[in-house]
Amino acid sequence: MKVSKIASTLEGSEIIKIAGQINELKSKGEQIANLTIGDFDSNIFPIPDELKDGIVEAYQANQTNYPPAEGVAVLRENISVFLQERFGLSYNSKQILVAGGSRPLIYGTYMALVDPGDKVIYPTPSWNNNHYCRFTGATQVAVKTSAANKFMPTADDIRPYLKGATLLALCSPLNPTGTMFAKKDLEEICDLVIAENKTRGADEKPLYIMYDQIYSLLTFGDQFHFDPVTLRPELKDRVIYIDGISKCLAATGVRVGWAFGPEHVIDKMKTIVGHVGAWAPKPEQVATAKFLTQTKELNSYLTTFKAKVQKSLDTLYQGIIQLKTDGFAVDAINPMGAIYLTVKVDYIGKTTPEGNVLKDSAEVNFYLIKEAKMGIVPFSAFGTDSGVNWFRASVGGCSHEDIEQMIPRMRDALNKLK
Repeated sequence: MKVSKIASTLEGSEIIKIAGQINELKSKGEQIANLTIGDFDSNIFPIPDELKDGIVEAYQANQTNYPPAEGVAVLRENISVFLQERFGLSYNSKQILVAGGSRPLIYGTYMALVDPGDKVIYPTPSWNNNHYCRFTGATQVAVKTSAANKFMPTADDIRPYLKGATLLALCSPLNPTGTMFAKKDLEEICDLVIAENKTRGADEKPLYIMYDQIYSLLTFGDQFHFDPVTLRPELKDRVIYIDGISKCLAATGVRVGWAFGPEHVIDKMKTIVGHVGAWAPKPEQVATAKFLTQTKELNSYLTTFKAKVQKSLDTLYQGIIQLKTDGFAVDAINPMGAIYLTVKVDYIGKTTPEGNVLKDSAEVNFYLIKEAKMGIVPFSAFGTDSGVNWFRASVGGCSHEDIEQMIPRMRDALNKLK
């Protein structure tokens, strides 16, 4: 049966495929540390009690009709205050769009800005930009990054491709790496965008930045989150931010996200998201609006939540580094933010006890699922080639004890490879 060209070229989520393999094994009674999905076990990482109570109250108050297409007014107003207080960013309610999580907002950004054939630049590894490029028919430029710079792009990485581009898609803290922009690196990239836009005429489409900062409140230690408009205010009309509560409040299933940026772009995104019907549920919007004003409770939740996430990340990091110290071909990058650890497992080309050669990162990963009872995601799921031996480990779906018990199994599994 023939389908549309878009449908025939789109691929399903590689991460969900891996999770499916794990769920199949779990259905047979296997106990597996699932470090695949960028989600939370809500029994380990519940949402704030005040947010939960607010959602229940909103349903009890019959707040169950359609929300406004741009989002409930009080939520957008409270987001405006929140952005000013947390980040020093000044955006009014007309420059803010609420939707059912960040995905429809990223989709709306692409659809509002990118025509078929337009050039879109994004670093690899990164999350889902390749798929959104296929949706829009964009000419995609996947820029390789390096472990030496923690897989964050630099101005030198991006410079050769900016001429004529429509969109530069960036994310910090980055999914899948949990690493973040250094101030100097982001400043230099912003300066490139400013310089490129100065070369364009009034009748030419400018170069925009989409800046995904959904993990911006999940940073550790002395790490500081930087953003383009704070560093270069003249970019305000050229940056669309993606944000929301899904990650910073462990509220992935609550589905409240927001974008903010130049009003003329946000207004077009509102139309696109409205036609798709990708609104955030009204009770959840009302509850989120209320919780954003509960500063004491919000800060208390973030302190406890971040400490719990960091404990899991640190335990995983220390376990991997101990394996490295003991002579195993593994490594990890010290976690900076988000819920991810970047892990190197350099065992492509090794032979299993059954005599099978592990030909690529996907085969290394499946070997670990079977033998170490652990699931991680190869960077090939984020746009790199299958020969890259780095992986994402997400700690949101595992208990601290799961991670502690997994490391010895990983050691035993790697010991079996020749």
